[in-house]
Amino acid sequence: MARYRFTLRPWWILSHVFVVVVVVAFVNLGFWQLRRLDEKKDRNRVVTGRTAEPVAPVDEVLSTDDAYADAEAVAFRRVTATGTYDGDRQVLVRGRSRDGAPGSWVLTPLVRGDGTVVVVNRGWIANSGQLERVPDDVEVPDGRVTVTGLLLPSESRGDYGPRDPAGGELTNLARADIARLQRQIDRPLVPAYVQLTEQDPEPGRAAPALLPPPAVDEGPHLSYAFQWFFFAGIGLVGYPIILRRAARDREEDGEDDPARAAEPSDGDGAADAPLPGATVDSVR
Repeated sequence: MARYRFTLRPWWILSHVFVVVVVVAFVNLGFWQLRRLDEKKDRNRVVTGRTAEPVAPVDEVLSTDDAYADAEAVAFRRVTATGTYDGDRQVLVRGRSRDGAPGSWVLTPLVRGDGTVVVVNRGWIANSGQLERVPDDVEVPDGRVTVTGLLLPSESRGDYGPRDPAGGELTNLARADIARLQRQIDRPLVPAYVQLTEQDPEPGRAAPALLPPPAVDEGPHLSYAFQWFFFAGIGLVGYPIILRRAARDREEDGEDDPARAAEPSDGDGAADAPLPGATVDSVR
């Protein structure tokens, strides 16, 4: 339509392209949240199914001869192990919050009768990032203990995140990296760790706080998806309204009136017009 010819001007074309890009981005973000929701549902089914299986000795689920990748297939299984904590080899895992409070995890090797080791995440202690090692006042039980907990895969660095030094004996880690711990412990480790849920004898008051079980809720992904689709809808509905209003305003102001466009301006037209009664030669 003639009233919308102004939308073919360069500035408006850039505006159209920008709106299309934004709407496409919002739609893609909405579908991305739906994919995240499907992933969360799949994970919840795995967690629910595996935690419902009977408690088993850790060696029946994963042994020191298995690879680290094998732990993914048995993640969240409930396992048990008996041994003695090696308090001299325990480490902190930095930057782990609990109920919104900053703190760290405490990983403690559990040395079993055959000399092999299961790393136990005994829980969380509060700190603001100032700790370099597990404090001496954190309880480490003497003698034999029996632990029960969830078997979880060793954590590794992705594309981003802090790096731990490759060498030396570390007292704190950026993540629960069992492969890194193996470099400083001269006993074979089970290629995963146990998140403690029960201990016999029970942990004392000075022990780390036990971690909550993994959440099986679906999270905010569905509501986020609706929000992105809503934003895309605003662009699809709102932008044509803006164009219509701009066209109406231009018509009211006469900006697109052909007759008005042909009229000379007050400045240049008056200067170029010959005076009344003047001939062409006199003007020259």
